[in-house]
Amino acid sequence: MATFAYDVKIARVERTLRWLEEDATLLATRVKDLSPERQTQAKRFAANMIDQARAELDRLVQERTVDREDSAFPCEPAD
Repeated sequence: MATFAYDVKIARVERTLRWLEEDATLLATRVKDLSPERQTQAKRFAANMIDQARAELDRLVQERTVDREDSAFPCEPAD
């Protein structure tokens, strides 16, 4: 995959992660009218989404690094 494609995906995941992290502070306000159990579920769901976004970001950065390393040293034919 081209490095540019990774950069686009990484930027999209970073935006999503930033939005989720900023929104986490407002979550308590939005769920305050729910039962304590539902509040906990909503907060846990939001935390899981943040964890998944971070994992996806880490995966993409790692793949981009490996892709760059592979393309930096193309295979040469054997003698």
